[in-house]
Amino acid sequence: MTPLAKLISASSILLGTTITITSSHWMAAWIGLEINTLSIIPLISKSHHPRAIEATTKYFLVQAAASTLLLFSGMTNAWCTGQWDITQLSYPPSCLLLTAAIAIKLGLTPFHFWFPEVLQGSSLITALLLSTVMKLPPTTILLITSHSLNPTLLASMSIMSIALGGWMGLNQTQTRKIMAFSSISHIGWMTIIIIYNPKLTLLAFYIYTLMTISIFLTMNTTNTLNLPTLMASWTKTPMLSTTLMLTLLSLAGLPPLTGFLPKWLIIQELIKQELTTMATTISLLSLLSLFFYLRLAYCSTITLPPNPSNKMKQWSTKNPTNSLIPMLTPLSTSLLPLAPMMLTIT
Repeated sequence: MTPLAKLISASSILLGTTITITSSHWMAAWIGLEINTLSIIPLISKSHHPRAIEATTKYFLVQAAASTLLLFSGMTNAWCTGQWDITQLSYPPSCLLLTAAIAIKLGLTPFHFWFPEVLQGSSLITALLLSTVMKLPPTTILLITSHSLNPTLLASMSIMSIALGGWMGLNQTQTRKIMAFSSISHIGWMTIIIIYNPKLTLLAFYIYTLMTISIFLTMNTTNTLNLPTLMASWTKTPMLSTTLMLTLLSLAGLPPLTGFLPKWLIIQELIKQELTTMATTISLLSLLSLFFYLRLAYCSTITLPPNPSNKMKQWSTKNPTNSLIPMLTPLSTSLLPLAPMMLTIT
């Protein structure tokens, strides 16, 4: 892929995201989402591998269907209320359609099937964009309309996402699929609190994005695509493997690392809202995710491959170390002491 094509795709993603998160009209938000979808497609299909073409086709069909639902939701609301403003969503069927459309775009259960397959067919950097930047516009629309959404429906989808994200990640050996189910689980944590405290959803999204960028950049540097490669990476880059282990444990939400902060605040807020049963349920379900994060951390630093690899050993990394990794890793692991200041800001 030529540098010019990459520049056009990156600029289009930035443009589409900006249009969506700054718009107050349904048509403008839809246009921004469509620009985003069309701009990421060349990045997914750039390898011309059959798996990449399959992932591109799945992504386009799913996103086109979700965008159609979202536009239909806005049109239905405008037909019945005369309002094209996103914040004026008041017609109940439109609220249900919008919830379904955003759930499809985010990969919330039960509309999650496309996300692991698309990530598995993409490169690590494209998978990073799909897991972080492409989630921002739908999350923004969900934040703007959170006062109109059905709490029971959102809570049910969120709990199912947390459960399925942990359960399906247990038997995976491909790192991109593991990160896909991790994303599904974290999106569940964000959406479960969005009606009660939208600022917490934003905080959780920012911290999740920070940790995910750090992990994907590290995996891209060591060319880690599966668990055997992850186990062999210790011999090539011991320092990167150590930082990857810490970031994975932070993504799991273990104290005293950064990832513990959003989960702690979300559980605290749910208890304040007298939703103790829901808080207990998602706390127990997060143990499923914790298991495969611990397995990844264990593979990255403590174990070696049990059998000799059939391929030639690589004693140096193919990709140079990204300069962002030394800056992102401390932020991904040591922000918890700044929690009082963050709470003051939010």
